[in-house]
Amino acid sequence: MNQVPSDRGRHRVVQWATGNIGLRALRRVIEHPELELVGVRVYDQHKVGADAGELCGLDPIGVESVGRDDAVVDLRPDCVLYMPRVPDVGALCRLLGMGVNVVSTCGIVHHPPSMDAALRDRLEQACQHGGATIHATGSSPGFITEAVPLALASIQCRLDQLTIDEFANLSQRPSPELLFDQMGFGRPPAEFPQGRLSHGGQSFGPSLRLLADALSIPLDDVSVDGELAVATRSVDIAAGTITAGTVAAQRMSVCGLRNGHRVLTFRPTWFCTEEIEPAWPLLSTGWRIAVEGDAPLEVDLRFPVTLDQMAATTPGYTANRAVNAVPVVCDAPPGIRTTMDLPPIVPVLS
Repeated sequence: MNQVPSDRGRHRVVQWATGNIGLRALRRVIEHPELELVGVRVYDQHKVGADAGELCGLDPIGVESVGRDDAVVDLRPDCVLYMPRVPDVGALCRLLGMGVNVVSTCGIVHHPPSMDAALRDRLEQACQHGGATIHATGSSPGFITEAVPLALASIQCRLDQLTIDEFANLSQRPSPELLFDQMGFGRPPAEFPQGRLSHGGQSFGPSLRLLADALSIPLDDVSVDGELAVATRSVDIAAGTITAGTVAAQRMSVCGLRNGHRVLTFRPTWFCTEEIEPAWPLLSTGWRIAVEGDAPLEVDLRFPVTLDQMAATTPGYTANRAVNAVPVVCDAPPGIRTTMDLPPIVPVLS
């Protein structure tokens, strides 16, 4: 069975990784009325020994960050919020095998049936051995590809197609490594990273498959394609300079196919300026969901913050859902648990 939380029902939590999203999650755990932060796992050696409160802009709380996996396991937390850039399956299995529940923003367990069988079996065996649960969630994929579409589909009796458009203006994101090195912005189209636009199949395809299964329309296949747009003039953004003629916007289409037809589509458009060629229609940062069925819907969810507030605000969209999922995951049966296996995630507001 999952560990019983100590201290009158409070769940003992470790924050694992302290990037933009991890730091926001760390702060929310500290402020959460039903969670107790007992540890922080960091990768930057300059952060080792730092007080957790000070790491995320709060007063010291007396919890020092650690740089070793062993130090986390020794704490025997009820749950780890696991948020590194690249997941370590060995570390995950060790946590689960020791009875530590995991909520992760790494999307490797969104749809168990389509996972690599050896990886799925390894994680599932660790869960059963330790009596622990692992769940992956976030804003995208997660909230916008699973929770929201399920709610919108609840008033349909026939679904012809559901399309999720995501728009993200990254011009004020002060992350040159992310934008230029990883995402390929600012490069000539001919030098754009091979496979960059096709990675969405691994990132978002499992979430679409999960949604399709829940709606009793399992997919035959998931297709992925993408396109680029270049800046019509040089523009300075928070991360550096986008030179005219280099990549300034990119759009992916991840499509769930059934009987040769698109039934589910996730289409993210990420851009650093609106002055692009070709001139795609761009909306403000947020999502648009179009439901074609016997009760057609079109829903816009916008982030009502200014561009200069975007970098400080948007990590919360992913971090908060993961933090709010901790009590639900700790109470769930052992195993890999998806959005469809768990009750609705309801926050305990502070």
